[in-house]
Amino acid sequence: MAIDATRDALVLVDVQNDFCPGGSLAVPDGDQVVPVLNRYAERFGEARAPVFASRDWHPPKTKHFQAYGGAWPPHCVQGTRGAEFHPGLEMPAGTVVVSKGMDPEQDAYSAFQAEDERGIAFARALAARGVKRLWVGGLATDYCVKATVLDALRSGLEVQVLADAIRAVDVQPGDGERAIGEMREAGARFVTLGAV
Repeated sequence: MAIDATRDALVLVDVQNDFCPGGSLAVPDGDQVVPVLNRYAERFGEARAPVFASRDWHPPKTKHFQAYGGAWPPHCVQGTRGAEFHPGLEMPAGTVVVSKGMDPEQDAYSAFQAEDERGIAFARALAARGVKRLWVGGLATDYCVKATVLDALRSGLEVQVLADAIRAVDVQPGDGERAIGEMREAGARFVTLGAV
């Protein structure tokens, strides 16, 4: 399946240190998505198709964190090493970073709740480039990947989930598999590197 630079975009979801082994909210084997995503990113770069990288970018105090009523330990706090992208992630020149979770009143799992450094919403940035189909990989399958995929489908975009470049938190055993089923049922297709 060829990449079409006039309609395709790659979305690297939250490949940040805190979600990788050794991080404060580590996804089991989360770092294993990095070399696979690098190969997807390389192909998108060669095709001159847009690449977006979403990141959690939380303030120190947010209702997302357990200390303030949320579900999670502190993670991806603005300006910390944990919030940085995994050092092995190789993003093509021109990759657009979109940040989410800055509002202390919002959880913001989906990249569709993110904005670029100029404050342009992710959906608007996609529309400005004529994007009709998203290729989505990253962390974690059962949270930010799922939320991004479902929002993309709801907004009328086609979605290809990179089955070989996602990993789940599995807070409850089977969460990742259930998330995959939910994305499929909503209309997402699942692809691997060999199909690109």
